[in-house]
Amino acid sequence: MSDIGKVRKINEDTAGFYQNQKGLYLGIVADGIGGNRGGDVASAMVTNHLGYLFAETDYEQPEEAYEWLQKQLQVENDLLIKKGHQYVDLEGMGTTIVCFLASEYSCIIANIGDSRGYRFRDGKLLQITQDHSLVNELLKEGAITPEEAKHHPQKNVIIKTLGINHDSQMDRHTLAIQKGDIFMLCSDGLSKQVSETEMTAILKEKISIKEKCSKLVALANEHGGTDNITVLLISRKGGDSQCA
Repeated sequence: MSDIGKVRKINEDTAGFYQNQKGLYLGIVADGIGGNRGGDVASAMVTNHLGYLFAETDYEQPEEAYEWLQKQLQVENDLLIKKGHQYVDLEGMGTTIVCFLASEYSCIIANIGDSRGYRFRDGKLLQITQDHSLVNELLKEGAITPEEAKHHPQKNVIIKTLGINHDSQMDRHTLAIQKGDIFMLCSDGLSKQVSETEMTAILKEKISIKEKCSKLVALANEHGGTDNITVLLISRKGGDSQCA
């Protein structure tokens, strides 16, 4: 589910969920950067291109599909830079991205920027990705506390995105998948408005993942909806895969 929120005039987020010829899955959430200068174009370009091309592949394992994804992401990154130089209204456009690559029993979560990937298992929520942001770097260095990070004046400064320079290397995390797991990809419109305690409470509810998705987005809007909000939930129950 993707929602414009309560403040922004356009939705610069894009999400997609795809399956290739051998039954591998690819989930994507991208959060465009550039405001009126092409953020929505950047996120849609990358998501739609990757999804279309992935659907035509015949990779059987997430590891080999990831190698393809990383190479293709470099192509997409270079294309964003090229288009930004060609068109004045697209100058400076870019996008964050978080991806979920999965077979039945294992997955890879990879990201650039501050769109996040989480795993919910046995009632506990775990953030898998790390933000490529100034505030997160200050946190890792011990220069600020987690509480200070919440209200830091530069909390929206991202230090790595697609379309800004030629570095398109994602951070990669490989995980096993268990029955009942829920994986969540989201833009910072959710993670900056809804606490992990609130996320966990919704994910624990005995409702469908579509309803969980709706409640997460609604809560972000209740808390102000200051940014676009995008959530992709993916679960495996028995032999069936579901997404919302």
